[in-house]
Parts: sequence; structure tokens; C-alpha cells
Amino acid sequence: MATHQERKLVEGRKHQNMQNDINVSQGQWGRAWEVDWFSLASILFLLIFAPLIVYYFIMSCAQYQCSLTDPLLDLLTGSKHLSDIWNRTPMLTYRAAVIYFLWVTFQVVLYVFIPDFCHKFLPGYVGGVQEGAVTPAGVVNKYEINGLQAWIITHVLWFANASCFHFFSPTIIFDNWIPLLWCANILGYAVSTFAMIKGYFFPTNAKDCKFTGNFFYDYMMGIEFNPRIGKWFDFKLFFNGRPGIVAWTLINLSFAAKQQELYSEVTNSMILVNVLQGIYVLDFFWNEAWYLKTIDICHDHFGWYLGWGDCVWLPYLYTLQGLYLVYHPVQLCTAHAIGVLILGLLGYYIFRTTNHQKDLFRRTNGSCRIWGKKPEYIECSYMSVDGTKYYSKLMTSGFWGWARHFNYTGDLMGSLAYCLACGFEHILPYFYIVYMTILLTHRCIRDEHRCSSKYGKEWKRYTAAVPHRLLPGIF
Repeated sequence: MATHQERKLVEGRKHQNMQNDINVSQGQWGRAWEVDWFSLASILFLLIFAPLIVYYFIMSCAQYQCSLTDPLLDLLTGSKHLSDIWNRTPMLTYRAAVIYFLWVTFQVVLYVFIPDFCHKFLPGYVGGVQEGAVTPAGVVNKYEINGLQAWIITHVLWFANASCFHFFSPTIIFDNWIPLLWCANILGYAVSTFAMIKGYFFPTNAKDCKFTGNFFYDYMMGIEFNPRIGKWFDFKLFFNGRPGIVAWTLINLSFAAKQQELYSEVTNSMILVNVLQGIYVLDFFWNEAWYLKTIDICHDHFGWYLGWGDCVWLPYLYTLQGLYLVYHPVQLCTAHAIGVLILGLLGYYIFRTTNHQKDLFRRTNGSCRIWGKKPEYIECSYMSVDGTKYYSKLMTSGFWGWARHFNYTGDLMGSLAYCLACGFEHILPYFYIVYMTILLTHRCIRDEHRCSSKYGKEWKRYTAAVPHRLLPGIF
């Protein structure tokens, strides 16, 4: 009898420990289960003001020559009313709606219906069907990696039209910039709302859903981890990469075409912005398979934050430098232009090399050489949602020995280069570096909070070995 009771007690403790491990593991993945007052206040602020911020920046360029202070001064002094500014804002047009519908439809077709063929003839490129990371429920999703192919096809058709067919003007995006903003907002809110409804009523995987009971938080941060329609249409991968990032370089090309139309030249600053941001976009698609391992895919749920953000925030605020240069063409002196180019290329080198070191380390499970030496690392363990124990190795060699997020440092250097290409007359082009600094610093903190709860004491060993986040010796 005593033996039977002891067994029951031991089994009960094992079950309780398993449940605790699962609950801890669930807290390590994705967004929160509960909402504190600060998080809710932040969510409400973004839901209310983020669309207004985008409108304010674009309106400032269209009506105030990119001055961020003049609209406020006009309103504060009574020189103008909100209705005056709104009445001068172009509304949604049938032309813009058709352009945007065709654009998104075309990208969906390229994403879903044309399997990748680039990996068959481009050495070093990883495309085609690839596996993502393990989800909290233990699911491993498969993805059709064909972003580079979609980018190439889109841009070949763009240049073919500009040089041969002339079905539409290369300035078409700039000429419809604000009407297209309303289209992007409609899609952003529509897909975010659909994703929330889908999470409640027909989720792709119910075990990968999170509900806080707070409507605003769930709407903003998402319910489903990997919402999908059919076998291949993955919401996160599509909206993170297409249509926004494919459009990024087209938007810049349209701005350059408008500068040529207005001033009969394309300035070296516009060329620098197109080249440096083009490198970033191409890098994204060349390494799209690697992107499956990033925080966006591995830990973010799909809600308004990603849905609206990728449809509106990304294409409209990440391209501010090109838009600014249409209204304020800047011809940089040779030294300034070379300095911007060097900074941008150095930032890209650090960003790419740092990520490459991590990817190589992961692919070989540490059996590789970083800077000519066997990499050093700290071995950690964690529990999945089903109670399975996994092991990870956190590298402390190469750039990852300099700082825990040194890839973000390179990213910030590139971001600063985009801004410096615009000169120093206005603060509007510098919004990007301010935003990216806040975003990436927040990501550092968010990622490290997750890693701390995931790895426990072993994470403290890692932070002791690599004490700085972004800047060696400073932060």
C-alpha cells in the first residue's frame, strides 16, 4: 500500500514538473499570455498613432516640402486648420485601387504558383522547399523559398516596360503615392482582422495560438503563430517579404525617375540610396531561407503589428530618403558621397558576415572555423512545449564575441548611411535611423528576456562571456 502511494506521489510530481516545464516553455515562445498595463498602453498608442505618423510624414512632404515642424506651426498659430490639410490630401482613386490590386495579386501568383528555379542555377543560393524552426507545439512548417525569383521577375518586367513597352510611366508609384497609401491601409487592416478571426474560428494549428482575453493586445500582437491558407500560403513569410520589400526597390526607382523628370538628372545621393537599399533588399531575398530562423518567423505571432506594419509602415517609412530627395535633390561632394558609400558597405559587411558566422556555426553544429579558429561556445538546454529537452550552442567567437547582437550594429551603420546621403537640411530623412535604433534596441531586450527565461542560469554564463549588446565596451 505504501509503495503504491509512493508511486502515485512520484508520478504526480513528475506530471506536475512536466506541466511546469511546458508552461515555462510556452512563456519562452512568441508574445505574452497576459497583458500588463504598460504593454496595453503601448499597444493602444501604436494602434491610434502609428497610422497618423505615416500620414503626417507623407503629408509633410506633399504639402510642406518635407518640413516636420511647419504643419504643427500652422495648426498652433491658427494659420490653417486640420480640415485645410485634409482637404488638400489626395483621396483614394480608382486608378490607385486597380494598381494596388494588380500589384498584390501579381505577388501572390509569384509566391504561390511559381516554384523556385533560381536555386538550380545560382551557386550558393538556397531556395525551393525549406523547413522552418520548430514551433511551440512542435510543428515544423515547410516553406517555398522563391522571394529572389519574385524580385527578379518583377524588376525584369519593370525595366522592360520602362525601356521598351511603355505601358505605364516609371513615375507611376510617386504619382499615386498618397492614394496608394489608402490602399495599403485597407489591405493592412483587412489582413490583420482576417488573421484575428481565423485565429478564433479556424486556426491552422490551435496549439500554436495564444489568447490573452484582451481584444486590443490580441489584435495587435496576433493570435496565430503561423496562419496559413492551403499548403503554401504562409501569412508571415508573404507579408514580411512580399509585397512590401519587393516594392521597396521599385519605389526607390520610381522616385529616381521622378527626380529625372523634374530636374533632368538623378543626383548622386539618389543613386546612393537606391544602391545601398537595393543591396539590403537583395541580401534579404538571397538569404530568405536564413530568415526562417529569425525572430520574426520564430517568435512573433501574426497580427496588426506584422500585417499592417508590412503593408504600410515598411514601404512608406523605409523609403523616406528617396521621397525626400524628390523634393530636395542633393548633389553630394565627392568626399561626402565616398564616406556614405564606405559606411553603408562596411555596415552591410558587418551585418552579413555576422549573420553568416552564426548560420555557419548552426549548420555545422560548431564544427567549423571562425576567423581561422575553432569557435568557442556555451552549451545550453531548454524544454519544448511537449516536454522534450533540446540543446543549443551559443557562440562566443568572431563578431559574436564582440557583442551579443553585432549584426544589428552593422544594420544600424547601413541605416545611418541612407540618412547621411540626404544631407543635413531637414530632420525627416533621419527618422529612419532613430526608428531603427529604437526597434533594434527593443529587439535586443525582448530577445534576451526570452533567452533568459529559456536558458536560465546558462544564459547568465553567456552574458558574462559576452557582456555587451551592440557596441563593444559601451552598450
